[in-house]
Amino acid sequence: MSPRTDNQPQMSVEEFEELERHAPETVWLEFINGKVVVKPVPDGDHSEIVAWLQRYCMQHRPDLWLHAQRGLKTERYQKGRARADGVLVPQAALKGHGDWSETDKALMAVEVTSWDTDAAQRDRVDKPDGYAAAGIPVYVLVDRVDRTVTVFSRPEGGRYRQRVNKPFGAALEIPDPVGIILDTAPLKEFVD
Repeated sequence: MSPRTDNQPQMSVEEFEELERHAPETVWLEFINGKVVVKPVPDGDHSEIVAWLQRYCMQHRPDLWLHAQRGLKTERYQKGRARADGVLVPQAALKGHGDWSETDKALMAVEVTSWDTDAAQRDRVDKPDGYAAAGIPVYVLVDRVDRTVTVFSRPEGGRYRQRVNKPFGAALEIPDPVGIILDTAPLKEFVD
């Protein structure tokens, strides 16, 4: 998709949702910063990392559920749509939701980097800004390229005010409202 100029019409959220409903199953679409973004379908390692995080969260916070590939209304005034690799919420918090959930019950969003060229901008810049603007307290980025896990927290004014980055293998605190210590040692098997 080519960059947008000021004289190109903007797509509305409603138009995006209609487009996304008719997209083939081989692609996932997101609406970030007013642009349609194609999110790659996860590879096997990506899916295994998300499954590992689901299991880890269940063991340490059985009162919460990490849902995979959940559509969220993000950015200021819900003008964005992101499909998080994982979203941590209290049990039954998504009951009755459609394809795109409000973020008021989301405690944490998770992204695992893909190998596409857009991953750096999307997962390291656009997603943290969108999740912070939506008021999600914690964003965890599992960066397979850099072999690090970054925890973003304390959203304020559309940005996360705290950022802690550790290499795969280190223990990392995921602050309240999640309140767990994440042992990232198992992630080393996906890069060695």
